[in-house]
Amino acid sequence: MAKQTTLDGWLLFHFSELLKKGSLHVAKTKTPIVLYRNMMEEEEESYQETVCTLTDGYVIVQVVTSGGGIVPSFQQQLVFPTEQFPQWLMQKSRDLLLQCIDFLEDQLK
Repeated sequence: MAKQTTLDGWLLFHFSELLKKGSLHVAKTKTPIVLYRNMMEEEEESYQETVCTLTDGYVIVQVVTSGGGIVPSFQQQLVFPTEQFPQWLMQKSRDLLLQCIDFLEDQLK
């Protein structure tokens, strides 16, 4: 009997494979890949944003406050092994997961 794969399962597997390829690319170039940046809050000249970066073997999600007279600071920092990040992102936002897949597919051609 053939295995059945759900679309979500396939997306998670495909994203995991892209993260592995991206991580190898980062290891060679020594330059992290920014998977996404999302502005969360903006007030006058200051802002708070989420920055998600792929490094060699890890994905780092940081909430940064900056701008105006505010010294840049990290409000939150999450570090995931590349194997754990797809599931976390799927639970957080399927749209962000799809955005990251599209981005990595373009970057790793």
